[in-house]
Amino acid sequence: MTRIHMAGAGGLLLDAADGPFSDTTQRRIWATSRELNTRPDVLQTIPGVNNLLVTFDAVQTDPSAMEELLRTVWTQASAEEVPSREIVVPVVYGGAFGEDLALVARFANLTEEETINAHMAGRYSVAAIGAMAGFVYLTGLDPRLAIPRRDSPRLRVEEGAVVIGGGHAGMMPCTSPSGWHILGRTDLCLFDAFRPEPGLLRLGDTVRFVRAS
Repeated sequence: MTRIHMAGAGGLLLDAADGPFSDTTQRRIWATSRELNTRPDVLQTIPGVNNLLVTFDAVQTDPSAMEELLRTVWTQASAEEVPSREIVVPVVYGGAFGEDLALVARFANLTEEETINAHMAGRYSVAAIGAMAGFVYLTGLDPRLAIPRRDSPRLRVEEGAVVIGGGHAGMMPCTSPSGWHILGRTDLCLFDAFRPEPGLLRLGDTVRFVRAS
């Protein structure tokens, strides 16, 4: 069941999650976001994983009217097909670049090599972009590797770290604190503010991890 909550004085959060991640629901989220972004009273929409944050000027716009608009657009939205590219990500697994590989292997009851193979075998899709510029939430992680995030986040995780947490995979676009588990590192530039398109990945792109040669 879809729920809508206030998120501060000028925000609404549409929570469409109902059990496991749904690709169809996510594509409806994207369609809803795109439509709302055409409305002058909407400041910003931020698609999350089966959820959508909508911000507006609460002085100029009645929150109840915005909630009704959000509910109407969501009800009318259908799953949106978006252009998709395949991005191949070379990874150096383990060792100094993947300090949590052994921990994840023990959690999954696999060898380290089996863990690497399970990670590379996934067919990943960019479901959402957030947390920091260029950080992507990837669906498609092997359920055996769905280790909970760390209780205490590391204060510094290096740019390019290839990480997993909960049911998602990701990559660090910059050096930052993180509670995700580190399997390896890629040398791809995931975000560059000076590029015409700063983020390497777009919503709907597929990602394939391979072992770096």
